[in-house]
Amino acid sequence: MMDIETLVAERGELWLALAPLWLEREPGETDYARMIEVIERHDLSLDQLEWIFRLELAPVLSRHQVSVAGSEWRSFNEDRLLRQLVGHYRRLRGWRKGFWTLFSGLTTMMTRHRWNQLMTRLMAARGEQPPT
Repeated sequence: MMDIETLVAERGELWLALAPLWLEREPGETDYARMIEVIERHDLSLDQLEWIFRLELAPVLSRHQVSVAGSEWRSFNEDRLLRQLVGHYRRLRGWRKGFWTLFSGLTTMMTRHRWNQLMTRLMAARGEQPPT
């Protein structure tokens, strides 16, 4: 298992860039553009991104979506969020991975439309044909 510093260096920027998908307000064009810019620095496939969304981010961020009001989120502590994401990631194996895979439909339900918009924009930026 990788150490925390390596994990944060590898995933932290991406996790924080994608966190606005769980905000109360709809992401704007600049939000999506920033997400795509960060995604492209990480050289990940659409399948890899889907699993990051479903297994690494949604189980942690869906709880905040329910419990944190939009105005409070903006001042949300990024370090605290990263600690929660790292803690979740480090426990994400064995039965927990199976559990979150099974329940990812529920944890992603509220943000799936935003994720789909982001993936469509990403495919366009990569010169790929989005599904119709």
